Amino acid sequence: MFAEGVTKMRVGYSKKVLELFLNPKNVGYMEDANVTSLTGSIACGDMLKLYLKINPETEIIEKISFESYGCAANIATSSMITEMAKGKSVKEAWAITFKEEVEELGGLPKIKYHCAVLSVKGLRLALEKWEVIQGRKTLNEDFVLELLRGIMDPHTDKDLVSAGVVKKVDVEGKRVEIVLALPEDEFKEEVLENVEEAFEKMDVELIINSIHPAKGEGSESS
Repeated sequence: MFAEGVTKMRVGYSKKVLELFLNPKNVGYMEDANVTSLTGSIACGDMLKLYLKINPETEIIEKISFESYGCAANIATSSMITEMAKGKSVKEAWAITFKEEVEELGGLPKIKYHCAVLSVKGLRLALEKWEVIQGRKTLNEDFVLELLRGIMDPHTDKDLVSAGVVKKVDVEGKRVEIVLALPEDEFKEEVLENVEEAFEKMDVELIINSIHPAKGEGSESS
């Protein structure tokens, strides 16, 4: 391995970032997770999926792990956010900020700040889902849009809502209907899968309609 000073000169990463990139902690699928979150997109370069097991009586995050796709900074920030959240209460974990994470990592190149932002966003989405699962937050259009803001549109590098891909969200009880404007290309199925995955661990009837952005004609996926 390069000496710390040489490493910083060559890649701009701190010793801690390189350590977590080469030996990440809390990696992998968690079978007994009771809440998950999905942020980003493989097509856009960085994606993070978090798995949390939260004790419903104590509200403590007993276990947390991640799966990610992306650069060294994405892996390091994903690992760090799990370390920072593990053992904390939901309220304490919600208070973790992107700046605190960057400090714990010993800094990040500014061009990689988005990785820390993505990891904090992923954690907060998981905690917000937990609130809905526990019945403390309402399953409504605003919540659904928040989940969809976690998924990136591969054509614009914006989230699905900001990119105008989401054309309709309708929530009636546990029934959630979403209309997405998606071109018939190699990214369509991935986006649809990501949207379905965003609702994982939730007791909902999810209906996704995809329409062609130009013609307004499409097919249904549920």
